[in-house]
Amino acid sequence: MEIEEAQKKVNEFIQKYGGYWQPLSMLARLQEEVGELSREMNISHGDKKKKPGDKEGSLEKELGDVLFTILAIANKEGIDAAKSLIDKLREKQIWRK
Repeated sequence: MEIEEAQKKVNEFIQKYGGYWQPLSMLARLQEEVGELSREMNISHGDKKKKPGDKEGSLEKELGDVLFTILAIANKEGIDAAKSLIDKLREKQIWRK
C-alpha cells in the first residue's frame, strides 16, 4: 500500500468513528504508542521479559499503531505524509554528499 492510500484509509476510519482528537491529545497518543513500541523492542532485543498476564504485543503491531497515529496527525494538520517523507529523504541525501 502506498503512503497516500494509507493516509486516506486512516482518514476514513477516523471519520467513521468520531473524528479527529485535538492535536495535543494526538501527540500524547503518539507518545503512548512509541512507549509501547519501545517496550516490545526491549522485550525482543533487551533485558526485559514478559510478565505473566501481560497483554500480547508484537513489534509489527506496535509499529503499526505508531504509523497509524503519525498518519492521523498528518491528516489533522493537512500534511501530505508521502511528500514529507520524500522531502526528508532528499534532505538526507544532500547532507550525506
